[in-house]
Amino acid sequence: MSDEQTLALWFADLGRSDGDKVGGKNASLGEMVSRLQASGVKVPSGFATSAAAYWLFIDHNELREKLTEAMAGLKKDHSNLEAVGDSVRKMILRGKFPGPLAESLCQHYRDLSAHLERDEPDVAVRSSATAEDLPEASFAGQLETFLNIRGEEALLDAVKRCFASLFTNRAIAYRENNGFDHMQVALSAGVQQMVRSDLSASGVMFSIDTETGFPDIILITGAWGLGETVVQGMVEPDEFHVFKPLLEQAGVRPIVEKTLGGKGQKMIYGTGKSPTKLVATSKQERASFVLDDDEVLQLARWARAIEEHYGQPMDMEWAKDGETGELYIVQARPETIQSRKEAATLRSYQMMEEGKRLVTGLAIGDSIATGKVQQLDSPEEIDRFEEGAVLVTGMTDPDWVPIMKRASAIVTDHGGRTSHAAIVSRELGLTALVGAGNAMANLKDGQVVTVSCAEGDEGVVYEGKLAFEERELNLDDIPETRTRVMVNLANPSSAYRWWRLPTDGVGLARMEFIIGNMIKIHPMALVHYKTLEDKQARRRIDELTLGYEDKSDYFVDTLARGMARIAAAHHPHPVIVRMSDFKTNEYARLIGGAAFEPKEENPMLGWRGASRYYDEGYREGFALECRAVRRAREQIGMDNIAIMIPFCRSPAEADKVLAVLAEEGLVRGQYGLDIYVMAELPANVLRAREFAERFDGFSIGSNDLTQLVLGIDRDSDRLKALFDEQDEAVKIAIADLLEKAQRSGTPVGFCGQAPSDHPAFAGFLVGQGINSISVTPDSFLAVKQQVAEAEERPDTGLPSHSS
Repeated sequence: MSDEQTLALWFADLGRSDGDKVGGKNASLGEMVSRLQASGVKVPSGFATSAAAYWLFIDHNELREKLTEAMAGLKKDHSNLEAVGDSVRKMILRGKFPGPLAESLCQHYRDLSAHLERDEPDVAVRSSATAEDLPEASFAGQLETFLNIRGEEALLDAVKRCFASLFTNRAIAYRENNGFDHMQVALSAGVQQMVRSDLSASGVMFSIDTETGFPDIILITGAWGLGETVVQGMVEPDEFHVFKPLLEQAGVRPIVEKTLGGKGQKMIYGTGKSPTKLVATSKQERASFVLDDDEVLQLARWARAIEEHYGQPMDMEWAKDGETGELYIVQARPETIQSRKEAATLRSYQMMEEGKRLVTGLAIGDSIATGKVQQLDSPEEIDRFEEGAVLVTGMTDPDWVPIMKRASAIVTDHGGRTSHAAIVSRELGLTALVGAGNAMANLKDGQVVTVSCAEGDEGVVYEGKLAFEERELNLDDIPETRTRVMVNLANPSSAYRWWRLPTDGVGLARMEFIIGNMIKIHPMALVHYKTLEDKQARRRIDELTLGYEDKSDYFVDTLARGMARIAAAHHPHPVIVRMSDFKTNEYARLIGGAAFEPKEENPMLGWRGASRYYDEGYREGFALECRAVRRAREQIGMDNIAIMIPFCRSPAEADKVLAVLAEEGLVRGQYGLDIYVMAELPANVLRAREFAERFDGFSIGSNDLTQLVLGIDRDSDRLKALFDEQDEAVKIAIADLLEKAQRSGTPVGFCGQAPSDHPAFAGFLVGQGINSISVTPDSFLAVKQQVAEAEERPDTGLPSHSS
């Protein structure tokens, strides 16, 4: 092989084993071009300079000895890092290209021009370090990338700047901290056809959930323009979650999450000496998703193909060409955080007291931390940053890493889940909240705060030092049980967090949490939006339904994806979704709700549950709930969703509800649909045989059953000492229901808190032949153990009376 050929290599001639020649990043591009394009994955054409090219440049300019001396002069405390780095970069930038290297680069560029049938095509020039064991994905963005490079002179300049970026301050510090010899690492410059995403969109994609390590989700983020705004955390991108196992199932579109990002600015081509520039996005761009569903699914299929080819979770960058409409993968590298985590233990954090909310944003991870706020505008202010403070800033880049290592938590105004701040915080195990928007304005230096990421997707900064609990759940040696142990869930954004628990599914998924916390609007206010008189409610509805022409479809879409996300985390195990069970006072508090709800003296015993579903006052709202269930099951593909009817007072009422469900296309048994009923009224126990004829199973709701058996308003503070789920009368009612259900062969589950709080109660339920027990996720392991022990002994605390 001639020298010219070894100085630059086409991606098509490279594979992932060529990291010693062109670095991991460029070797991976070569792997995709040479191995994956045949299966449909599109990767832009290009070539890479070799390690030999870098050393030829260094030796041609007699820099090897000078670089060695400069690095030897770096002080152990790195106090002269900036001066050393600056001097080394200047040495490289003053260097001249040896003739053979310049000619090889220019000839490859001319050949690329001919291949693309364009004069002086615009290219991206990306840096890739060649030390095989250097984990480039760690501490993202150490090396430089240059976009919209056009012409031979600009290309040579960009390659030289890539060579110099091997000695950015952050790259030097990283190699020093990790024991890498600076003179054993070379730099390869990848020269790649630019995808005209400046005219469209681009972003980042992971084949694993970045927060929890849930392996069945593909996470895609994107924004308008060139991808640097997403990578650097300059904008809040759109976010999509795709459920991997259903990608090839005919007739379904398994997108379980779609979140519209702010996308306030975009990076586009510049002119003159500035190849790129930032501009504000239009109102239409901010209100629109950057990808349609077909494009989201196409990228997800590519992500899965790339992951399968590499045999490990992957971190990828994608771009859409605004001229051709084509999608491309422009980078792929191994995901290095979640895929390396130990699976034997699961840390659980929980706030133990409430506080004043100061700031909210995207939660990164699921931990909690406290500390004093310290605002910084620049990483150059590192000297004044106190160990253990909460770093508050606009956004971060790799120069911030030394400060981030000293922080207890990080809060940024800008960025999404794939921004630099998010990626590095995960690597460092830090509590982080990104994309807050107003943290710099609302948080003051020296102010003590608690940063909580343990409440789902939303992270919260609370005023003061609040109490929280940290628990470690050990997943080793979990006993097998005949009784199914399931979990109760409400918050879709927390669903992935518990994927490692070996549950038998979800015994209770509360629809009202999704409505109250994610949708926030009364469904009847959406159905009757055009005649809604409350102007403030109409204004809030307009804000929340941005991008939806049909206001009702906002409700259906958000509810469907919320249910689907919970179902995805436990697929293929059953997920039993309880249809809405708000009381009238709770419904009235939803946006626009006051116009549709009566005032009741005792809403706990009023117009709630089943009685609403066929009533003309809510019938149209219930139709939206049904449409959402159908969309989640039939369009998204989560047919493991079953539904449950709460507070059903009589078999006649059950018949009315089942008829309405059938009208809305939810027929018991059709497409495998199970319909359960809550057993929470004495009437459900007394007429259990008749209810069993109409439903596929019972789920005991112990709070309402206790309330109605004992005649105690469960919201009454004065009577709370009398409220006891273990009361003998309550246990007799449960035993009676179970006996009748067993005679008819109808399964019964229990979804109350009692087994979590009282081990003996789990034993009682097991002894009575309960089929399943559903508990909060943090008590799952303890209850599983209690159930296993109860199954080993015959005396399980039976009630002293029979009904």
